[in-house]
Amino acid sequence: MVSKKLAALLSSLISELLLLLILLFPSSTSLSLVPNSNDSNFSNSSSNSYANLFPLIHYLLSSQEIAASLSLFTTSRKRKRIHLSELDSESTHGNRNHQHGSRLSELDRVIRNLDSFKTFFKMSSSTFEWLSGLLEPLLECRDPIGSPLNLSAELRLGIGLFRLSTGSNYSEIADRFGVSESVTRFCAKQLCRVLCTNFRFWVAFPSPVELQTVSKDFETLTGLPNCCGVIDCARFEFVKEADSSLSIIAVQIVVDSSSRILSIAAGFRGNNCTSTILKSTTLYKDIEGGRLLNTNPIIIDGVPINQYLIGGRKYPLLPWLMVPFVNPVQESFEDKFNRANSLMGVSALRTVASLKNWGVLCKPIQEELKNAVALIGACSILHNALLLREDDSALLELGDYSLYDYGDSEMEQNLNDFKASDIRSALATTVRVS
Repeated sequence: MVSKKLAALLSSLISELLLLLILLFPSSTSLSLVPNSNDSNFSNSSSNSYANLFPLIHYLLSSQEIAASLSLFTTSRKRKRIHLSELDSESTHGNRNHQHGSRLSELDRVIRNLDSFKTFFKMSSSTFEWLSGLLEPLLECRDPIGSPLNLSAELRLGIGLFRLSTGSNYSEIADRFGVSESVTRFCAKQLCRVLCTNFRFWVAFPSPVELQTVSKDFETLTGLPNCCGVIDCARFEFVKEADSSLSIIAVQIVVDSSSRILSIAAGFRGNNCTSTILKSTTLYKDIEGGRLLNTNPIIIDGVPINQYLIGGRKYPLLPWLMVPFVNPVQESFEDKFNRANSLMGVSALRTVASLKNWGVLCKPIQEELKNAVALIGACSILHNALLLREDDSALLELGDYSLYDYGDSEMEQNLNDFKASDIRSALATTVRVS
């Protein structure tokens, strides 16, 4: 237990050090997850103006993940299994605590049924074991004051994931796992807190080197060079526990061609238009300030093309944000560009659909705004973790991209921005789609 607490303490100290670096060097951080006082904004951004800090921060992030994994080496998994088997042995003699027995038998039953396992936890059993080992020191290091839970990391993770994957209310989860409702609330919120605090670097904006791979994948897909992501805005309903009123949370994401989330900003009021949300994010300010997407441009037909994002019709045309042409002539360069835009946009649509495939997000979230935002953040982090593990348990395939209209309404095209128009026209000549 001492080694677990030490690992958790080391991981937390590294998180605090990262936050200190962000405060000391606000224009040079590689990661920022900042709560917005007005919108309870959960966001991440990246900046590259001080390249010498990136290796340090990357090292710290790697160290943090290593620290979280220490329990795999410092804590005997065999001892834990012996402890559980001892409980099972005690139960055969009628001496086992009934509450412990109900919890353990429930989790054991779910683990043995792989189909139920994926339904209940939105991941394979091997991914669950991997995640449990990674989070163990952080999940077990803190209990409610004066009320030690005496629950294993597996059970804590199982309760929290069950809430995220099924969307069941706390009383239903309490009955299923044989714990009190207050324990289910604690475990679910603890999982979200650990993920959003200690593993938020899983949704960090890529480094310049990593962006090269992102852009190459998009170029292979459509022929469009130098594209560094697809941007979209999703909306989730939530019901405030205090007064049962229905509200909307807007979430801005940027994804790569594999649907991995590269940037997320959550917590905006849902009645704001997409363009307004964009301009209020750190991502927008970093790009406009030259701290992101700032590598040397490529030249196409004499036009310099900097790094850029692809967006749907609901976004404005900007030098770094390419949106579809309005009413293009069929089979023209502009029409092919629009088809490429739709094809690339499927990766964002798939991400949004996969997030809404989590039971807690597919219906109105029964939480206050702050907790609802944390749930969205936790599911986003787990989304990337599943992609990292090549685990498709919670991911959705959308099928034929031509069936989807990427964008909900046409925005003003900002044609007065001649630079953005020239960039889009030059890019349109490079498209390779059928």
